[in-house]
Amino acid sequence: MNVLLHTAPDFSDQCARLIASSSLFDPVVEQRAREIIEAVRERGDAAVIELTERFDGAKLEPEQLAVTHSELMAASLKADAALRAAVAEASRNIEAFAKRSLRKGWTMRNSHGAEVGEKFDPYPRVGIYIPGGMAPLVSTALMTVLLARAAGCREIVVCTPCNRDGEVNPALLFAARRAGATEIYRIGGAQAIAALALGTKTIRPAAKIFGPGNAYVVAAKRLLYGHAAMDLLPGPSELLVLADETANPAFVAADLLAQAEHGSGHERVWLVTPSAKLLRAARKEIARQLPRLARRELIERALENNGWLIQVASMEQGLELTNRLAPEHLEIITRHAAALAEKVVTAGAIFLGGDSPTVLGDYVAGPSHTLPAGGTGASFAGLTVDQFQRRISMVAYKRPALKKALQSVKEFAALEGLDAHWRSAEIRLQRR
Repeated sequence: MNVLLHTAPDFSDQCARLIASSSLFDPVVEQRAREIIEAVRERGDAAVIELTERFDGAKLEPEQLAVTHSELMAASLKADAALRAAVAEASRNIEAFAKRSLRKGWTMRNSHGAEVGEKFDPYPRVGIYIPGGMAPLVSTALMTVLLARAAGCREIVVCTPCNRDGEVNPALLFAARRAGATEIYRIGGAQAIAALALGTKTIRPAAKIFGPGNAYVVAAKRLLYGHAAMDLLPGPSELLVLADETANPAFVAADLLAQAEHGSGHERVWLVTPSAKLLRAARKEIARQLPRLARRELIERALENNGWLIQVASMEQGLELTNRLAPEHLEIITRHAAALAEKVVTAGAIFLGGDSPTVLGDYVAGPSHTLPAGGTGASFAGLTVDQFQRRISMVAYKRPALKKALQSVKEFAALEGLDAHWRSAEIRLQRR
């Protein structure tokens, strides 16, 4: 891992470079994603099939894009008792958390005595992207599809990559179906996002698209914003551990290694601490634990590219750096962790104390693990069930309330030179 000390003369410049570096805004990736989108826009299914063969090696016909009912039944039969139990346990927590987060309609009387309020309706058709590749994210099926179901979305369309034989991981299929997916397509990458946003002959467009993915998926979501609504920009995994000398270095090392193992090479992990002793001990623990891990070569690549052990001058400086980095996951392993968490305003999710590793949020704790990354936590929140609900404001005036509002309406209309606005209100009081 890379080491950065607050005593270094270029400490501020190095921190600025760390904050600026993100694969989410790579111009080369964006241009390639744009080309993929245009191909799907122009040629629909044919482009999706061609791109699936190019990137995943699978030769498909249009009628093979959708996962069949028989495939879903076969995947269900393959699911053993351990998988079923894990899915059930995680689902209980995710659904319970989601139901508490649902927004409910409300009304009130404004200053004119009119009734105003809001109502919330589920999007009728949503698209959900579930990454596949080297690590098919079974948990992501639960962390996204279950929220759509809890919100009441009628059509929940999943896209996920297939292998060279056109097969989708059966455990992922089981989890997606169990969570409530109504359609599943064996396509991935930017072409899947384009199909969900623009529609093809086989795949009808969705009103809103959700789910994490690689840099190309995220770039496609940004480029297609407006053709469909988008949730957030969840890119390659990130973890920042903000710790003091009370933290167990073995725990810190294990958590950093866990979030670096996804395999893209763009994962980012940081230990930020004022303790030189903890920094040295964590470095030794990483070297000790890494050789035992199955994906050590992938982890080494991520740590070399974007793994940092940072010693700050104080916890206050550590908090400032944390808020600037806006990490996807933040672990606070310090004295008075809850008090420090109150000062963090940009993290996707916060894990408090030495017994709250990020992996609990990845799988079973309850909140969705689809979180903003690449610094976008400064602007976006993590995925929540209310993002599957569409808000509509409601206004209901009666004649006495309209009469009270008329003078202010007239003033605004006069200032803006829009006399038809004023007339549309006045006419109701003149002609009854």
